[in-house]
Amino acid sequence: MKKLACFILAFVMANTFVFAQQSDYAKEHYTKKEVYITMRDGVKLFTSIYTPKDASAQKKYPVIMQRTCYSVAPYGADKYPARLGPSELMMKEGYIVVYQDVRGRWKSEGNWTNMTPVIDNKKSKKDVDEGSDTYDTVDWLVKNAPYNNGRVGQWGISYPGFYTAAGILANHPALKASSPQAPISDFWFDDFHHNGALLESYFFTYPVFGVQKKDTTSKAWYADQNIKTNTRDGYQFLLDMGPLSNADKYYKDNFYWQETVNHPNYDEFWQKRDLLRHYKKVLPAVMLVGGWYDAEDLRGPLAIFKTINQKDPSAYNTIVMGPFGHGRWSRETGHTLHSNVYFGDSIATFYQKNIEAKFFNHFLKGKGDKNTDLPKAYMYNTGKKEWETFSQWPVATASHQKLFLGADGKLPMSQPTAAASTSFISDPLKPVPYTEDNTTTMGFTPHNYMSEDQRFAGRRPDVLVFQTDVLQNEVTLGGEIMAHLKVATTGTDADWIVKLIDVYPPDEPNHAYMPNKNIILSNYQQMVRSEIMPGRFRNSFEKPEAFVPNQKASVDVKLQDVLHTFKKGHRIMVQVQSTAFPLFARNPQKFVPNPYKATEADYIKATHTVFNDSYVDVEVLK
Repeated sequence: MKKLACFILAFVMANTFVFAQQSDYAKEHYTKKEVYITMRDGVKLFTSIYTPKDASAQKKYPVIMQRTCYSVAPYGADKYPARLGPSELMMKEGYIVVYQDVRGRWKSEGNWTNMTPVIDNKKSKKDVDEGSDTYDTVDWLVKNAPYNNGRVGQWGISYPGFYTAAGILANHPALKASSPQAPISDFWFDDFHHNGALLESYFFTYPVFGVQKKDTTSKAWYADQNIKTNTRDGYQFLLDMGPLSNADKYYKDNFYWQETVNHPNYDEFWQKRDLLRHYKKVLPAVMLVGGWYDAEDLRGPLAIFKTINQKDPSAYNTIVMGPFGHGRWSRETGHTLHSNVYFGDSIATFYQKNIEAKFFNHFLKGKGDKNTDLPKAYMYNTGKKEWETFSQWPVATASHQKLFLGADGKLPMSQPTAAASTSFISDPLKPVPYTEDNTTTMGFTPHNYMSEDQRFAGRRPDVLVFQTDVLQNEVTLGGEIMAHLKVATTGTDADWIVKLIDVYPPDEPNHAYMPNKNIILSNYQQMVRSEIMPGRFRNSFEKPEAFVPNQKASVDVKLQDVLHTFKKGHRIMVQVQSTAFPLFARNPQKFVPNPYKATEADYIKATHTVFNDSYVDVEVLK
């Protein structure tokens, strides 16, 4: 589809030179050089180097580098982007800015693979991964880039965030600071899947990731595989496509789609792409960055931060979580909104100036010790709408509170005395939509749903709703969330989706910057967090199991962390459902060995039951 090809190309450019405004500053103040850097196995990677024009033997600059699969365009020694580096501020402060096409992409040589598996014990020059490519690139730069001060930093958002996170494993002594931003850590739990559930909303993006190029190129070689839909309604298009087994008519030759189809469980193929198991001693200073409303990679920064804390407690390791969608901290929008929620003004600028630039300047230009004056965790409270700082995350002094799913629709903080349950009929042929905004159902990322009003879902009969009474005092949830469901189904398989929601009071006024004037914040049901857990993986991601019809079973659903204050006069709500389409692919509800190969006959209605000893465990901050 031509429009999608243009959209993806725009996304590619945005991820590489994040939402820059038009300016001649880079061309006026930087000199550009294009080179090929040879890796240890002989593969050459295309690299663009931008050096401040006033650099000299007396005025040296550190290197700030981004490695990307999304193109280092514009190509040509006389072609400049509108902005260089992580921010306009850092561009004007002066860095040697380096961009590199990773192997197998665009103008670089080699073969492309998604989430390159890490090789911990490299035995020859043929054993290469993103860590070794980062090492070889850094080594070349400090030896060959004129007027560098011997210090290198790396940053990247989304897939470039993965390359930054993998680059930490290079352990090159010159790599002093690393900031993985919205990084992917494991495709099974983040980005293309959530706990193994396929994000069908990504269906139209597979050409970008599943087509090998034949030669070095500056053109989008994958565009011919883009799907021609003749519609803007992704919900209806994907519903009409039917079972995922019908996708071969589009992606028979798409290697990434075929890998996905042929690895329905968390087997060695996916496990090899898990970054978390490879962190040991960490040399560079690390600053993870994420957005509380990141629809792509919310798990990545949290998981990597916690893993490094565990594996190397002595490492300089910090995290920043702001009120942003995917990568939105990299551009200033003035009024900071996500969906219909307004958080304040110039929040991205605050982050860029007071957090990001401070981090890189300290380690690349300053003392380089651990005394940065930055906290361990710089977290934005999305309920109070203000930044908070913490000496550790999760917070050790948080108290655990259980919110029980009462059969009467209540959400009590103590277990009901009498056993009871509530049920709903789930029909995969009429799945619950994940959003009311149909314009987001065919793009690269469905940004807005992460904080969208959930009234449209809660008023359906196939969505269970539980809520507290009106809060007499504010309640701050800060940390991890785990839903412990006790369920049963008349089928043999089912997905379980849990949503934590902030219900506004009836007299809540609209703010001045409402993007949609038809939305009212009166009784608004703002989604704070949600997650899906395929029931087939309730006991093991490697070995799926069917449900025994009508037999009670336990399903734990881990929601990602939050920092959110539910204000006095609000309510806390939990919704439970089994479909959220086309965000997630539909579960047939009949257990099959491989859901990607299910037939139309496998899709059945089922009655799902939730028992009132189910609860959501949250961490409460005083």
